[in-house]
Amino acid sequence: MWCVKGLGELERTVMEVLWHRDNGATAREVGRALADERDLAHTTVMTVLDRLAKKGFLVREREGRAWRYRPIATREAYVAELMLGALSMTGDRDAALAHFARSVSGDEAELLRRVLDEVEGT
Repeated sequence: MWCVKGLGELERTVMEVLWHRDNGATAREVGRALADERDLAHTTVMTVLDRLAKKGFLVREREGRAWRYRPIATREAYVAELMLGALSMTGDRDAALAHFARSVSGDEAELLRRVLDEVEGT
C-alpha cells in the first residue's frame, strides 16, 4: 500500500474532503470545500494534492485542464495501517495487543470477536 506515516494536519484535512466524495475532487473543489474552515491559496491546495499523490495516498486523472484526485484507499484502511505501524513499534507485540483488547468497549470487543471468527473460518 503506502508508506505509513502520519499525515500532516492540512494533509488530513484534504484527505477528509476526498474521503467524503465518491468521485474525488479537483483542487478547486477541495479549496471550495475548505473555504469555510481555512483561507487557502489555490496553489497551496494544488501543492498538497500533488504531495499526497506522490506519497501514494491519491491517484489523479486528467479532467479537462484540471486533475481529479481520488483516494487510493478508504479512511478505515489508512487508520488500520497506522494501527499496524504503531503495533510494529512495540518491543512486545503481544502485550500491546492485550492492552488494546482490554481498552475497547464491549461492543467493540464483540465486533473484534466476530471478525476474528470470520478470519479463522476462512
